[in-house]
Amino acid sequence: MGDKLKPSEMETLEFAMEVYGGDDKIIDAKDLGLICRALNCNPSLETLEKMGATKKPGEKKMKMDEILPIILELRKQKKDEGCYEDFVECLKLYDKAGDGHMMAAELPHMLLSLGEKLTEPEVEELLEDCLDEEDDEGQIIYDPFLRRMCELDPPLKKKKK
Repeated sequence: MGDKLKPSEMETLEFAMEVYGGDDKIIDAKDLGLICRALNCNPSLETLEKMGATKKPGEKKMKMDEILPIILELRKQKKDEGCYEDFVECLKLYDKAGDGHMMAAELPHMLLSLGEKLTEPEVEELLEDCLDEEDDEGQIIYDPFLRRMCELDPPLKKKKK
């Protein structure tokens, strides 16, 4: 995890700063989480606030030289966050037959109500990107979903609505 980013990660950071901050690469502190996630850091909202993020737009601006140390600190902390294996163990609790399947309807409920809760639009996007179709009994195989969610496998191609 080191004390600096790889050149490809710096490119990603610069690109994200330009996307969210425009040509001057100064972002709204409300978007700090988006920048962090672009670099595969997934801090909690509480952690983001401790590191300078704001809840409302327009309260504070941040430059890359302020964000880089935050990313590096989050990288150090990353080893303590949940990983694929932790999520598998969690979903096994909903695997009544012990065969790698769970009820598809339980997954959105879990994402909306357990841990750091996601919003309904976030859950919808996550399920669209990562979840295979359920079978005739309303079951899904949860391993492919988790592999995509943890970025071990590529996301599904978005379906056109």
